[in-house]
Amino acid sequence: MNLAIWDIESSGASTDWSSIIEIGGVLVDENFKEIDRFNLRCSLPDGEIFQAMALIVNRTSIKQLTQTNLSHYQMLGEVEKIFKKWSPAIFLGWSSIGFDEELIRKEFFKGIRYPYISSAAPNKRHDGINIARAAYAIDPSILQTETNEKSNVVFKLESLARMQGLDTSDAHSAIADAELTTKILSIVKNKQKNTWESFLKTANKSDTETIIKKGEIITLNEYYYGKSRLHLVVPLHPKHCVHPIYHGWYYSVDLRTDVEPLLNLSINELKNEMKKTPKFLRTIRANKAPIIVGSEFGMKVEPYNAMDQNLLKKRAHLIQNDEKFSQNILTALREVAEEKEESKSQEDIYAEESIYTKFTSNKDTALFPAWHAASFKDKLNLLDKFDDERLVGFGKKIIYQEAPETLPPTMFKKIKREIAKRILSERKERWWTIPTLFTEIDTLREKYTNENNNEKLKLLDEFNDYAMVIQKKYENA
Repeated sequence: MNLAIWDIESSGASTDWSSIIEIGGVLVDENFKEIDRFNLRCSLPDGEIFQAMALIVNRTSIKQLTQTNLSHYQMLGEVEKIFKKWSPAIFLGWSSIGFDEELIRKEFFKGIRYPYISSAAPNKRHDGINIARAAYAIDPSILQTETNEKSNVVFKLESLARMQGLDTSDAHSAIADAELTTKILSIVKNKQKNTWESFLKTANKSDTETIIKKGEIITLNEYYYGKSRLHLVVPLHPKHCVHPIYHGWYYSVDLRTDVEPLLNLSINELKNEMKKTPKFLRTIRANKAPIIVGSEFGMKVEPYNAMDQNLLKKRAHLIQNDEKFSQNILTALREVAEEKEESKSQEDIYAEESIYTKFTSNKDTALFPAWHAASFKDKLNLLDKFDDERLVGFGKKIIYQEAPETLPPTMFKKIKREIAKRILSERKERWWTIPTLFTEIDTLREKYTNENNNEKLKLLDEFNDYAMVIQKKYENA
């Protein structure tokens, strides 16, 4: 299966409230021979405020942010075409499941496009950083690395690429980061041919579930506290191994654990045990491409390499064959999840944050192509056909940004007022506002003045001037 290796640069760090401003990708075959590539940059959507630090990191000037050939809406349309053309493929980036993938899903959702284009069948998804971390945990010699002040190995893309002797001068541009990801993964594949295929077997939720439900001892790779670790685990009973609320979350027991004292504990006692460290229960998120390899890899690392293999097999047998124990674990997990939900703040959920709270109906999804094919004037009329009010709101905002002259004056003024209320807010909001941006610029200006960094100070002046223009545009809305 081809690999679609992609990267984005965004206007901020929030997947709910940031926008993609640049996206690039490289399509390669199984042997990493390039088939196709693309790189697109767009303007920041009207009415959205960027984070200054985000633009500094991805080296984006105000000119690049505003004077482009593509609007944000147009760029998403081009990306959709390319991803459809590249399908079927395994889509992956660097730390992409946690950020890039989430952001593009939400961008497509707000853009009235099918959000799961890069992960729904026939496509699959994975994450380059997780593959690299696992490969290093199995054999540290395959990658040259540097360590940070805590003596932990650094897996940031630019650092890892530089340590492999790769040119990183264009790092933090979308296409350059996609290229670096491609080259690092190619190194991993060439040096770990046997495990490479195992890494890719979990790029699909159903395939991962099949592996888990076999009930075999497996090695699970996890990354926490700055280290990549291998855990020898066995899944719970095949009938009772998935979380009762969070579907796709599977559970296994770490075989370093003396399980016999746990088997007959009450639900409350199990909940208390679940709070202790080291954790006896390990989560396998089947829908997020977990790294699962054979038991032989876990057997080679501490503490498992010092343990009797017959003891490990005995523990696995006890867990897999004690249905009641697995049921009790799930009951405990349900109660913990329900308690967590009850304790959550009852603050309002905005439409932009609601992609997972309510899924778009098939009826509405079927209307997407016709809506995009229509003129902007007709787009407004076609919004009446959508049942989902979130889509109606998103559609009106798109028309406001792309063809404001087609909106009735009262609707135009209403949308502009709504935007103004958000971006001029003096309160602490979940999104970036004009006051927030000014504060951030002032903080960064002090930092870069002390560092005598004139290049970044010049950028901050540009950001400030731009913010003042936007403020003036909306303060009388």
